[in-house]
Amino acid sequence: MARLEGKVAIITGAGSGQGAEEARLFAKEGAKVVATDIQEEKVKAVADEINAQYEGAAIAMKHDVTDERVWQTVIEEAVAKFGKVDILINNAGIGGAEGFGKIDDVDLAGWERFMTVNATSNFLGIKSVVPEMRKNGKGSIVNISSMAGIVGGAAGVHYTASKGATRLLTKGAAVELGSDNIRVNSVHPGFINTPMTSVVLDNPEMKATALKDIPLGIVGEPEDVAYLVLFLASDEARFITGSEYIIDGGQTAR
Repeated sequence: MARLEGKVAIITGAGSGQGAEEARLFAKEGAKVVATDIQEEKVKAVADEINAQYEGAAIAMKHDVTDERVWQTVIEEAVAKFGKVDILINNAGIGGAEGFGKIDDVDLAGWERFMTVNATSNFLGIKSVVPEMRKNGKGSIVNISSMAGIVGGAAGVHYTASKGATRLLTKGAAVELGSDNIRVNSVHPGFINTPMTSVVLDNPEMKATALKDIPLGIVGEPEDVAYLVLFLASDEARFITGSEYIIDGGQTAR
């Protein structure tokens, strides 16, 4: 039996990178997937690709994760199409070149943008989906943070703070929602080969420097993260909540 058979999952940021890989893997493992992204054409292409293999397994929606009203629309559409919501993967976020820079160069608008997109959006997602999960008697929420949410210096302070906020939002929500049998966990990737990390990985010197800091000596791939997220979303992880999972090739172990 597929690991997510009968489950319905909302995956944000599913237009590319980790989110797209999670959407593909979840569908392969039997889930119905509501793939969302601010990049409408990209997420539609991912859903079309999934449906070509698993007919009717996915729908795509344009989604501004910072807008509470749009969150409600996504939840309503998921229920209308698939009957319920079992899983939420808060994958959408910003980073890349914007996520680096010295504190002196980060203005208030930049700080607030990172906090809103990378942290407040996760709060809105949790708040919006919990009523549906309570109807099911259980649920799993996975918030994608970063190794920058564990240690300082991995990126600019605005990015680090937003990912650290997600880490503790996860723990607080896990404690509060445990009595509802809703599990909340966070995943903290290091350097994963996605468009967001291209600012480092496409630069030979920066990539070489990054690899020196990774004990395994390699960069992760989106599927590495997707398989971890799959486990946390599944009933195999029924006794895991409020936990943080670092997937960085050992970089933060130094």
